[in-house]
Amino acid sequence: MQIGFNLPNSGPLSAIADMTRIAAEGEAMGFDYLTLTDHVVLPDTKVPGYPYSESGAFYEEAPIERHEQLIGMAYIAAKTSHIRLVAAVLVVPHRPAVLAAKMLATLDVLSGGRLVVGIGAGWLEKEFDAVVTPPFAERGAVTDEYIDAFRVLWTEAKPRFAGRYTKFDGIVLEPKPVQRPHPPIWVGGEGGPALRRAARVGTAWYPIGSNNRHLLDTLPRLRAGIARLRKATAEAGRGPQSVGISYRVKRYGAAVPPHASDGERRLFSGSDADIVGDLHALRDAGVTAIDIDFGRPDAAAMLTEMRRFRRAVIEKI
Repeated sequence: MQIGFNLPNSGPLSAIADMTRIAAEGEAMGFDYLTLTDHVVLPDTKVPGYPYSESGAFYEEAPIERHEQLIGMAYIAAKTSHIRLVAAVLVVPHRPAVLAAKMLATLDVLSGGRLVVGIGAGWLEKEFDAVVTPPFAERGAVTDEYIDAFRVLWTEAKPRFAGRYTKFDGIVLEPKPVQRPHPPIWVGGEGGPALRRAARVGTAWYPIGSNNRHLLDTLPRLRAGIARLRKATAEAGRGPQSVGISYRVKRYGAAVPPHASDGERRLFSGSDADIVGDLHALRDAGVTAIDIDFGRPDAAAMLTEMRRFRRAVIEKI
């Protein structure tokens, strides 16, 4: 099981010195990967609407201070040497398909093949309307088509594509990504469309457990979600075990209420020993990667917690 951490590219810790320090020291600690999130613009974040917290409020203290994801990843690639870099997740409709495919291929080349392309369709309508041309309601169809276009551009010497939202012919995209046939695709999202997308094109399914509309915050709920993924993968004509499972943890320990709405214990609540047990249980359930948000008020506090967590939890598994 791989263990990663979220590298803040928003709020107070998005200061360049802090981002660089956290990335470099996290790599030195032995974390397998780091993640960066994707927003281009945001509405008034004081208005509830965030789908991954119980209150609907953003977790970060100042999330409107934010670096663009792919440029931030390129910068961090230059400041690290071997830790993998995960887009968590790239909101696929934010960028034209050919441009995004080129940027991602360049990132994979410049990082020496360390890119993981986490993808999602997006959830923030005001941002979508400001950034993207197709309507918000069509974001799932746009995402599916763009991902298909990415794979053509990354793998074919003479790429051709004729879709509803993007078309190209008679072009060359070089250099191709270092990773063959292309960088891993981790499909974010918890609902039916995301599961079907993961089953069709994903290297892994990449849910967050705390989505209030599709909760995966207890072991029975997550196991049920994995069973749905396996069924969808078989229906897509792939081996049921061919899609890995990566899991995002936004909060843990005392910050997580002990019981969920199904009456079961909330995953990653309680003591360090409880969390060690969760990691063992998730590994047994088929989870192949877990990343954790260690958000703290400053870089020193975050790094201290990352070191403590490694000793108290990760080294126990």
